[in-house]
Amino acid sequence: MNDSADPAPSAAHGRRGVALGVMAASGFAGLGYEIVWTQQSALWLGHEAASVLAVVAAFFGGLGLGALLLGGRIERSRSPLRWYVLCELLIACWALWLTVALAPLGDLLMNLTGVSASPPQQWSIAFAGVFLCLLPATAAMGATLPAMERLLPALGGGRRQLAALYASNTSGGVVGALAIAFWLAPVLGHTRTALVCVALNLLCAACAFGVWRGQQAPVPAAPAQDRPRRKLRPLWLLGFTGLLGIGYEVLGVRVLSEVAEDTVYTFALLLAVYLAGTAAGAAGYQRWLARRPDPRRYGAALLAGLGVALALGAASLWFAGALRPLVAQLPGDALTAALVAEASIALCAFGPATIMMGAVFSQLAADAHAEGHSFGHALGVNTLGAALAPLLFGVLALPLLGPKAALLLLAAAYGVLALVAAGDWRLPWLWAPAVPVLLLAVFAPPLAYVDLSGGAHVVHYRDGVMAAVSVVEDADGVARLRIDDRQQEGSSGTRLIDARQAWLPALLHPGPHRALFLGLGTGITAAAAAEDPALSVDAVELLPEVIEASALFIDGAARARRDGRLVLHAADARRYVRAGTQRYDLVVADNFHPARNGSGALYTVEHFQAVRARLDDEGLFCQWLPLHQLDVGTLRSILRSFLAVYPDAFAILANNSLETPVLGLVGRAAPGPLDVAALQARRNDRLLAPLIRPLGLDDDFALFGSVVAGPASLARLAGDAPLNTDDHPVVTYLAPRITYAPDSRPRDRLVALLRVLTVEPGEVFAPDADAAWQGHLAAYWRARNRFIEIGRAVRPSADPRAMLAQVQGPLLDVLRMSPDFRPAYDPLLQLAVALASADTAAARSLLEALRTAQPARPEADAALHRLDAGT
Repeated sequence: MNDSADPAPSAAHGRRGVALGVMAASGFAGLGYEIVWTQQSALWLGHEAASVLAVVAAFFGGLGLGALLLGGRIERSRSPLRWYVLCELLIACWALWLTVALAPLGDLLMNLTGVSASPPQQWSIAFAGVFLCLLPATAAMGATLPAMERLLPALGGGRRQLAALYASNTSGGVVGALAIAFWLAPVLGHTRTALVCVALNLLCAACAFGVWRGQQAPVPAAPAQDRPRRKLRPLWLLGFTGLLGIGYEVLGVRVLSEVAEDTVYTFALLLAVYLAGTAAGAAGYQRWLARRPDPRRYGAALLAGLGVALALGAASLWFAGALRPLVAQLPGDALTAALVAEASIALCAFGPATIMMGAVFSQLAADAHAEGHSFGHALGVNTLGAALAPLLFGVLALPLLGPKAALLLLAAAYGVLALVAAGDWRLPWLWAPAVPVLLLAVFAPPLAYVDLSGGAHVVHYRDGVMAAVSVVEDADGVARLRIDDRQQEGSSGTRLIDARQAWLPALLHPGPHRALFLGLGTGITAAAAAEDPALSVDAVELLPEVIEASALFIDGAARARRDGRLVLHAADARRYVRAGTQRYDLVVADNFHPARNGSGALYTVEHFQAVRARLDDEGLFCQWLPLHQLDVGTLRSILRSFLAVYPDAFAILANNSLETPVLGLVGRAAPGPLDVAALQARRNDRLLAPLIRPLGLDDDFALFGSVVAGPASLARLAGDAPLNTDDHPVVTYLAPRITYAPDSRPRDRLVALLRVLTVEPGEVFAPDADAAWQGHLAAYWRARNRFIEIGRAVRPSADPRAMLAQVQGPLLDVLRMSPDFRPAYDPLLQLAVALASADTAAARSLLEALRTAQPARPEADAALHRLDAGT
């Protein structure tokens, strides 16, 4: 028996299983690389929409180019095993090289992009840079499937194994997407995860060499040279279906991110469902259609069915907002239920459509082969079409047409392809996609998720490439800025609190002249800083739609912008910091939601180091943290990462809120205690007085009393928590857990935190500060902690007597603890005024107690005079 003879049926069956297993492992590694390289590339590309989509496009472009250029050679080769082994080895070697080289290459391309590149320039550098960096590996990946397909005749499997191989390879990708997001990347980090994938590639090469060593595949007969031009139709159809299929993935993921939590787990689940459906469709085709007589007659019907399935999947998006909370309420573990809910809405949107996509690809690939085209050419054309989808649908169609029109356009396009494939528009079933498309176009409302409960109405709405941004005003006239309707970025009702987040760090610097704000939100914080006539402010915001919406909140900022003191930049915060050269006296980073995809990179050691490099010699950096969105483990990791760069850091509290507490980590370029006298002189500046008085920062204790922890206390809390680094972004994987399944109330976490944090005046302020003043400050800190702890147990009531019964004694004790602590004074004063008409004696008693507790304040005396006068 010669080398090309078919092996025994049992051996062929076993080797076919090995082939499917090898392709599954290769698919696992391929998805692993895509996830890891996407995360790593975003560190220098930034998280702007064009940059993120450029990675996807470059990845598909490399796959398609590899399949297209190498597919023909593999098809003509008598040694496809050599091609397969070499491809797997090339992938492994290039991936191994990228573990070292990708970071410096990224820095080079980031510097070429700069901080203010035009969109075409940024897109060109992003796409071309990633494409070239990854090309050797991605091109080799594109050739592995055609090479394995050529090996199958040696197994006695014939030529009808395309769908089975594709299904197996895609199934491996499903497992890879889930395993990497939920296990490998959180435990090992990106580099070691990539090394696991390298090992899989080497294992695939070794298995293939061991199974097919010494065997040669027959060279197929050369195709006829006089085939009519219409025989290119399968390739054209493959190209368009690749474009439309990934276009649906891009649009579907973008829309579902408005309903889901938009975490790293969300993306993994959506990707896994999409790939699982595609694999199931290819496997189903292989089982039920590939072996039927003349399967080519099913092509048009499958395309029409795909159009219907995609339209129905798009229709499910209108109900996803209602379905997710219903599934999330199922009994059992809260985290599991939340993830199942996200998988459920993904299954409704992607399931039927992707099953049909897998079957359609398998059918068209078989059609192309029957016309004499190699599987490599078929796969390459399909994948190159897919590479165009992120730009065409994600960057252009979605913001231009809106998600509803863009999705319906996709479904209609599949209907057109079905007519082209059939060549006879008179067949009635070919028009099936038109029915749901027309029904949705006429009767479905715009595809926008905006909560309008309680009489709220939309003031502003924009669909952007990365998110939908809305401004919603409630019945009380309070306007709220929302991203994807799930993430609130501030409101008109929190102006004073938001402004404090600018002025607290600004007043801890003796004389800042240039400030950088990372994250804009409503813009109130940056605009408040720009009111300082001596301060020029740069504010960086990732989403251009947020910058547009902020104009509804920052009327004063328009004046500051005209004066040149407030400049808004639409850019990724990390890229802006790393690529720029401007030095700043003050850098203030917004309280980024750590669970949101991409936000974890703003809490890494490398980012904190980049910020430090942008600080002037006496510069100060304040990183605000949303305690209501952080569990203890994530907080400890962020603390340790911050302290690794700013070992003398201390912490401040933005306000005394129990529901949305915000902690600020303050680090300085020149470590050392704060100069109290210099800071007091700045706070007493007559030009600043009218700006800071409404914020309650017009006395020393209101400013310095915000400190809650010194460096020693922060270090004890951080302990040996894992550092959050670019290579091991533990925050990205830890933070979503409390988002999906909160284990406690924010107020309880705040009180627990204050109980373990400690601070001594000498840790933060110069030792020459007045000893009596330091004693008053320490008393203020104790009073503040007690005040917050009291508030945790208060049950709000509209009856002033009921409220007074809860708080009078405890708050008076707080005032006795620190006569300088004003926040406990104001609520008691308000209760006394409210009681004056109903219970004069109780009101008088309370006012006299207030006068005794804080004799320096005049409000209680004034209220007593009004009470005596009967007014």
